[in-house]
Amino acid sequence: MRQRSRRRIMRATVELVDLRGYAGTTLTDIAERAGLARGLLSYYFDGKRLLMQSATHRMMHQSLSAALDELAPDAGPEARLARAIDAVLGLAMDHPRVMRSHLALILDPDAGAFVQDPEQQQLGAIIQELLRDWGAPDPAAEHAVLRSALMGGCIGVLLPGAELPLAPIRADLFRRYDLPWRLGRPPQPLPPERERPPARG
Repeated sequence: MRQRSRRRIMRATVELVDLRGYAGTTLTDIAERAGLARGLLSYYFDGKRLLMQSATHRMMHQSLSAALDELAPDAGPEARLARAIDAVLGLAMDHPRVMRSHLALILDPDAGAFVQDPEQQQLGAIIQELLRDWGAPDPAAEHAVLRSALMGGCIGVLLPGAELPLAPIRADLFRRYDLPWRLGRPPQPLPPERERPPARG
């Protein structure tokens, strides 16, 4: 019952922030959407910021798990890592308000320290396993690097007024891990550098 209530609260948070943004969503709104008493939110989550963080990590964890489940059982480590990268970057395109709010909160030095909640730990465990299978000598350290690169990629896609196309961001990540462009879900048929016209002279 406790876990079911937590999941309802986190799902309602993502749905409302998708619609209204973080500032336009109150804890009362979330409680009403989840069909729970307002007091339960304070019982399960220590404030709106930590609720938002947990809700976003749950969304990321679910999206990543679903993306990996779509692959064939015999998919290799490169295909699985490529699919994971595309799943996280895809959230910036599919849930821009949620991801923008999440990034703003975790980067705000006045908002408090980053908390490794259970949803974030599950997400991290999946990515570390993917990196271990891919051949990373230190999956935990490589996870920290990949996490930073993915968040930087999401910022690039979401930066208001200076958004970057997804393709070059994805291409940089795929080059880092020596992943063929065709794996995962490419945003275009060829990587950006192969679509440039040949030099003359």
